[in-house]
Amino acid sequence: MILPPIAELIPHTAPMILLDRVISASPEQLTAEVTIRPDSPFCDGQRVGGWVGIEYMAQTIAALAGWTARQKNDPVRLGFLVGTRQYRSQTPWFQVGDILHVSVHREIDGDNGVSAVVCHINSPEGLLHAAATITVFQPDNLEEFLKTS
Repeated sequence: MILPPIAELIPHTAPMILLDRVISASPEQLTAEVTIRPDSPFCDGQRVGGWVGIEYMAQTIAALAGWTARQKNDPVRLGFLVGTRQYRSQTPWFQVGDILHVSVHREIDGDNGVSAVVCHINSPEGLLHAAATITVFQPDNLEEFLKTS
């Protein structure tokens, strides 16, 4: 399977595209990769704070939504991070040179646009760096939602 560039799956523009590429995708899960570089967003030249893992997870969730939309020939749509349960980072920092695999799996996918997604950040060897369950919301009609909110 040929996987599209990450920029085609998420509604972000550089420099806020934090992920490098999609490694694998299916209707319910997606794994993306990010390599920490000295010029990576949020990097102080040597490391990125472990708290940025939440954004890596959120962008991977967006990539899953974008991949799913593309499979249906639908446009990529904007979504919202609603909340995070128990973000646990095993490290306070991601170091320059670290390669991270960010995996997300839809646990609950509601008809109302709300989903609960289980997320993990691992090394390529499988060492767990961080985990969380993130709740997201993707309205069917963004303009209508914003008018009524």
